[in-house]
Amino acid sequence: MNETFEARNELEEKLVAAQDGMISSEEFMEALLESQIFMPVKDSIGIEGFQGSDHAVPLTLQAEDDTEVLIVFTSPERAKSFLTDFPGYEGGLLAEFSWVLERVGPGFGISLNPGWPVGMDMEPGMVEALNRIKYGKAPDS
Repeated sequence: MNETFEARNELEEKLVAAQDGMISSEEFMEALLESQIFMPVKDSIGIEGFQGSDHAVPLTLQAEDDTEVLIVFTSPERAKSFLTDFPGYEGGLLAEFSWVLERVGPGFGISLNPGWPVGMDMEPGMVEALNRIKYGKAPDS
């Protein structure tokens, strides 16, 4: 992706600050847990604006180590160019990151802003640790 990254919301400002060492990773993670993110979901029947089932199918990819990774973005605009390679994922959900985190299955990683120079990848162990911190449990327990 050749676009430059200019922070467009408070979460992106915190992400840039964390990656520049201006705030701690703990401070960023606290902000992320309280922030809204964009999660691309598959439109199962292809009619714009109409979801064909009660369950959103989020975009996940398989990492080189066979880990399933949930794809999320700091805003819908950040997803547009990435999603051109994934037909059917033109729509998505704006949701609190904590809501997404609570519903992510065990063994899943999360990638925030893939394809952008400002983003982060969370290994499954980190996702499970965040769940323990936030909810006192592992996912699906």
